[in-house]
Amino acid sequence: MIATPSFVRAAVTLALSALSLPALAQAGQPAVIFDMGGKFDKSFNESAYRGVERWKKETGKPYLEFEISNDTQRVQAIRRMAERGASPIISIGFAQASALQQVAKDFPKTQFAIIDSVVNAPNVQSVVFKEHEGSYLVGAMAALTSKTGKVSFVGGMDIPLIRKFQCGFEQGVKATNPKAEVFSNMTGTTSSAWNDPTRGGELAKSQFAKGSDIVFAAAGGTGSGVYQAAKDAGKLAIGVDSNQNHLQPGTMLTSMVKNVDVAVYNVLKGWKAGVSVLGLKEGGVEYALDQHNSKLISPALKTKVEAIKADIVAGKIKVADYMADNACKY
Repeated sequence: MIATPSFVRAAVTLALSALSLPALAQAGQPAVIFDMGGKFDKSFNESAYRGVERWKKETGKPYLEFEISNDTQRVQAIRRMAERGASPIISIGFAQASALQQVAKDFPKTQFAIIDSVVNAPNVQSVVFKEHEGSYLVGAMAALTSKTGKVSFVGGMDIPLIRKFQCGFEQGVKATNPKAEVFSNMTGTTSSAWNDPTRGGELAKSQFAKGSDIVFAAAGGTGSGVYQAAKDAGKLAIGVDSNQNHLQPGTMLTSMVKNVDVAVYNVLKGWKAGVSVLGLKEGGVEYALDQHNSKLISPALKTKVEAIKADIVAGKIKVADYMADNACKY
């Protein structure tokens, strides 16, 4: 059966109306709208989920939630939460920016927030990250660890934000080993690129065939296929957004962590309009070191990486931002 536009609208309305009605009785409680991939995507959304759950555990207060399953739901989901009195309403991910822009102006007294994008409105708090700094750091780690002098990158949807990861990674690799090669591929140009582990695995395998022995994936749920391919091939992988070292312990060199959980938690603890930018200095991005990758990170490697990190924080190393500095244009 081919869905007609009216059928799709009806399905979306039905899905949105399935929000827990008893919980909606308390006006002013917060709401979180997770984007494509769901709140258990082992990546960006799941990190946000941990942040709101931390707030819930500490305060004992409930929150509303909705998981976007297709692009048509974003405006309706945000609007429905606003109509029912939720505040603040937190949109997870840059893909919700245009939808939030539309809805926020219609509810000027409602507090909104967006993680990973900027919406310029007096009732919106925007939280963004310096992904290029964290990516530079794991790029340096890859260059210091690689035995072939060849590393690679798999992105999700081909958009400027993911190019920002790629650009930072390449800078870190090249600054550490100017002779190194970096192979890069994007999974696709639509939102389905975030949840295609099969394609992610195929891209990683093609990069390994060229000599790459370490791959960095910034691809949402697609990354799980990349990490599996690395394990199967006896290569190393680098996770993204949340600490993904546990997904394939022993073959995950590290993860470039964006502390989305901290960002969401901070919004819930004290919403404030404007833009917050979180980099290495602010603790917004980091590399992950735990029991799952400790055997891969020698004391000498950690010392070198920490020195690079300190230089970035101190401003001695300037990492170009693809989205702001006209860097690494492809």
